[in-house]
Amino acid sequence: QVQLVESGGGLVQAGGSLRLSCAASGSIFRINAMGWYRQAPGKQRELVAVIPTGGTTNYADSVKGRFTVSRDNAKNTMDLQMNTLKPEDTAVYYCNLNTVDKWLRAVNYWGQGTQVTVSS
Repeated sequence: QVQLVESGGGLVQAGGSLRLSCAASGSIFRINAMGWYRQAPGKQRELVAVIPTGGTTNYADSVKGRFTVSRDNAKNTMDLQMNTLKPEDTAVYYCNLNTVDKWLRAVNYWGQGTQVTVSS
């Protein structure tokens, strides 16, 4: 059983900063990637940033230059530093863990989500 626990959401004024954290625990065979997604009301869930294991970090165009994702492979944790926040960044942010189990099957895990609200 794998669990993802997110923290760090909240209410901030436009131009402010927030830092989200995600911690993965449980029986993890191999991690392909860790990432952050978000879903605003009435919209589809979208990628914010993803760090593939041994690969290049990828950001959504809308957050490039403002958000920075980092990952601690030894602790299976991931942070998202969000600067210069805009009202359009308001959404529920989800941590995602893309893994392979011992039978080499792809298994995807999601956190419970954390609300980020940016006021204008």
